Parts: sequence; C-alpha cells; structure tokens
Amino acid sequence: MTKLTIENKQLLLLLLLQTAIAFILRFANLDSKPLWTDEFSTLVFSLGNSFRGVPVDRAIDLSILLQPLQWNPSAGIADVLNHLLLESNHPPAYFMLAHWWMRLFGPTQDSLVWIGRSLPALLGVISVPAIYFLGKFAFNSSLVGQCAAAMMAVSPYGIYLAQEARHYTLGILLVIASLFCLTLAAKKLQQRAPLPVWAALLWVVVNCLGIAVHYFFALTLCAEAIALIAVIWQQFNGKLPISSSQQPRIWQSQILWRLLAVAIGTLAGGLVWLPVFLSNKYGSELTNWIVSGDRTFVDWISPIFQALAGWITVISLLPVESPNLGIVVASATAMTVFFILVLPILFKALKTSLNAPDSRLGTVLFGGFVLGAILLFFSFAYGLGIDLTRGARYNFVYFPGVILLVGAALAVVINTPSAKSQWFNLRAILSVGAAPVGAGCANELSGKKAVVLILAMGVCSGITVNSNLGYRKYYKPDLLIPIIRELSKVPVLIATTQNTHVEIGELMGIGWEWQRSSATSNVQDVTDVRKKEEVKAFDSPLFLLANRQRDAPEIAAGTLDKTLIQLQRPLDLWLVNFRAPVNLAAQKCQLETRDLPAVDGYQYQVYHCD
Repeated sequence: MTKLTIENKQLLLLLLLQTAIAFILRFANLDSKPLWTDEFSTLVFSLGNSFRGVPVDRAIDLSILLQPLQWNPSAGIADVLNHLLLESNHPPAYFMLAHWWMRLFGPTQDSLVWIGRSLPALLGVISVPAIYFLGKFAFNSSLVGQCAAAMMAVSPYGIYLAQEARHYTLGILLVIASLFCLTLAAKKLQQRAPLPVWAALLWVVVNCLGIAVHYFFALTLCAEAIALIAVIWQQFNGKLPISSSQQPRIWQSQILWRLLAVAIGTLAGGLVWLPVFLSNKYGSELTNWIVSGDRTFVDWISPIFQALAGWITVISLLPVESPNLGIVVASATAMTVFFILVLPILFKALKTSLNAPDSRLGTVLFGGFVLGAILLFFSFAYGLGIDLTRGARYNFVYFPGVILLVGAALAVVINTPSAKSQWFNLRAILSVGAAPVGAGCANELSGKKAVVLILAMGVCSGITVNSNLGYRKYYKPDLLIPIIRELSKVPVLIATTQNTHVEIGELMGIGWEWQRSSATSNVQDVTDVRKKEEVKAFDSPLFLLANRQRDAPEIAAGTLDKTLIQLQRPLDLWLVNFRAPVNLAAQKCQLETRDLPAVDGYQYQVYHCD
C-alpha cells in the first residue's frame, strides 16, 4: 500500500509539472503579438458590442474606430447573442463564456488583449490533465496518459491555439470529453454491455455543447462514427477480443438502441443551429476564403502540403518564420533531420501498440478517429471544393486524437531498450564527442533518450511559438506602422473597402498597433519644435471604410473621392486592401514610386496629395 501511495504521488507530481510547463508556455508573451481580425471579432462580441457602430463611407478618427473595444458594464448576454448572431457566422457558447470572463476582470485598454487571450490559454492548460485521464482510461495505462499529457503540454500547435483570443481550446476540451464517451462505448462493445444511461446523456450534452462552440465540431462526431465502425469491424473479424455472453441478441439490441439514442439526441441538438446558420447573410461571405474557385494545379496539390504542414506542427516547429534567412534554413534542416530520425521510431511503436492486447482497442479507436477526420477534410477539399486545410486551426477537431496516438507510441518507445532509426546513426548524433559505438549498435539509442529528444524538440517549438517566430499572425500591422511613420510627415488617411466586419478588423489591427506604438514617447524625446509638429501631424491618422458592393466596386472609389475633397491638404493617402479601381489624378494625388516592403495581410499603395 505504501509503495502504491508513493507511485501515485510521483504520478501526481509529474502531472503537476507537465501542467506547470503548459501554463508557462501558453501564458508567456501572451499579449505581445499583434491582434488579427478574428481576434477582434471575439473581443468585440464578447464585450457585448457591435461592429455596426463603426461609421462607413466617411473619415473617422482612431477613437471612433476602436470604440467597439471599450468595456461597457451595461452590456449583457442578450447583447452578446444579438450582435453575434446578426453579424457573425459562429454559434455563441464560447462568446457567452468569454463575456462572463470579461465581466470578472473588467478590461481596460492596457489589459484587454491579455484578458481576451488568457481564457483560451487557461483552457489550453486544462487540456493537459484532461488528455492524461483520457489516455489512462483508453489504454489502461498511466504511462500512456503521462506521455500524452507531456506531448499536449509542449505541442506547438496546441500553444498556437491557446495564445489566440478564439474558441478552439474550448473546442479541444469538448473533443476530449466526447472521446471519453466514445472510448467508454467502445469498451462496452468489447464487453458486450450497453452504454450506461448516464454516459449516453453525458455524450449528447457534450456533443451539443461542442456544436454550440463551433459548427466544425460536427466533423469530430462524423470521425467518431467512423472510428466506432472500425472497432465493430475489427471485432467482427476477430481482431479485437470480445467477452462472452449468454444472451447475444439482448446485448446487441440494447447497445444499438443506446447508440442510436445518442445519435438522435446529438442530431436534434445540432439541428437547432441550422436555421441560425442558414439565415445568416454573412455566412458565405465570411467563409469564401476556404472555397476553391477555378481548380488549378495548385488547388489540387495545396491541400496535401497544407495538411502536412499542420501535422508537422503537432510536435515540432522551429523558427522557420524568422526574418533571418540563415535561421530559417537552419531550422528547416533541423526539423527535416528530426522527422527522418523520429518518424520511423514512432510508426514502429504504433505498430507495436496495435498488436499489443492491452493497447489494441485504443490504437484502433483513435487511429480510426484520426484517419476518419483526415478523410473528411480531403473529401471536403476535393469533393466539395471547400479546402479546410487552409486553416490549420480547424485541425482542432481531431488534434486530441493525434496527441493520444503519439502518447501511445511514446509509451512503447520509453520501455524499449533501444530505439532504431532506419536511415541515420541516431546514437552518434545525440552523443557528440562520446566514444565510438560498435557497428551492431550504430543505429540504436535507449528509448528514454528518444522520448527526451522528442519532448525537448516540443519545448523548443513551444518557445518558438510564444516568441512569435512560428505560427506568426497572417496580419502584421506591427510591420506596417513603422513604414507609415517613416514615409509620411503629413496627415494620413488610411482607407480600405468594407464588406463585412473582417475589413473593420483589418483596420482595427492598424489602429490598435498605432495606439500601442511609441509615438508619444517619441514626441517627448524630440526637442526641436518643428520636428515635434511633424511628428504630431501624423500621430492621429484618419480612417475610411468605403462600403464595397460586389456588383458596383466603383461606388467605393466614388466614396474615396468625396472624402478626399473634404480633407485638408497636404495629405498622404494609404490604400490598404482597397478592392476597387481608383483614379486619383483629378485629386492631384501622386503615387509613391519607391519600392516599399511587403507586409503580410496588407496590400498597400501610398499617394501624396498636394
């Protein structure tokens, strides 16, 4: 009994250590990265505010543009629901939770980003003990649970999702909960026993909540159905053991009815949102970016490479987005060598797990789940022209399944006296400067060292993400602001065309970074009065959201002309993501001819108006 107690304490301490590491990696530099348009959506709706308060078709100042980001104590859940369902295409569960989180802290301008991102980060931390208990239950092994928890703690993909003010970490927790019910159902199938009523009800509730968090949770449910079919098929072919029963017809009937009840309850809970989804006029406009138009050669091959990029970042992501080319090359080389070394070891361990009686059910179940989800993603891409692989964040629907498979593989590797890589001398690489090893052991190292290598790569990858050298934001207004400040010494008008709140978020990104910049301190540091006036002149830009109608883009150009007539000169006009043809010769605005740096997320032109 004493020995068991000591072991339990050690397991608890290890889980606490993994959770602490997850906390550090997710909360480090949490508010240092620039906000992007989807995060602005989360913040505005969670505050109970609306994008409709931002005026269009006229010049506005910075305070008006950022007004929807102000904390309004009088706003309530009814406001969150009203604005979200009218202006966005997402279900409201996470936004309601985030609103309560906002009310708990009462965000200010300085704390808004941290508060908005801290909830997903906290949910990401909670996913570590959650995946531990699921792994332990599914594989009847604390070691598998510990390995899965360690991998979840350091996964760069998990850290990336946890450091955004979005709903994906809550979705991940609900995927884990749903997979727990799926595992229980599979075990009951193996025992020829019906799913308990409480478990069936819990499964329905979790599934309905998952759909209320993100509509793509439905893909998780479809993948679970595929996994359950795979388990039944394996049992039918005698590859999974089945407990004996004296009344096979009775247990078959009870199991089928319970599973059917879960399916019907989940379907009913999901269909509640169908009228809301279909009635939302912004639905297609906000998701056009994942819909393929003309099927070019690139459209056919890009889902494969996009999916591969997403899978790679589950366990490894070095600074391949660094501005330093040397670091990029070194990182890409190190990641390539790492995967060539590690993948054969992991695949061999998974094969061992598949053939072991104690772990076969879990491996079949989660293997079927992950493969089923991948099949659905490619079916959407090639069958319906909806390329979900363009958004790596959508992999949240099966990410916990991948972590569990990696955890199962690591549990096999760690108990292996020697892990072999088929192509490289792994021991020689990891033991630089050590004595030469014999030819018979040249391709081997201990399993524990291999696991340490994988987890160390995960820690380095996690630091890469929270240091903004990997999974960098697609929109980078922090790079555009210095260009504007350097080039413009007169008042500035920043103009874009507007169709949905996405374009408002793009301008908000510029405005928020402008506000965060060191303009005030720069003014205080300038001693020359004339230079002070120059700095102040462009320290408060104006913004224009020109409403763009799909069939009449020239209307936005006309709005721009009218706005320019009303403004004083000299003026610098920055057209940012302006999706309409312009001719500004009559406005006496000359296009800047110098080559300017490209900025991700922002296509821009500069006109000097005299």
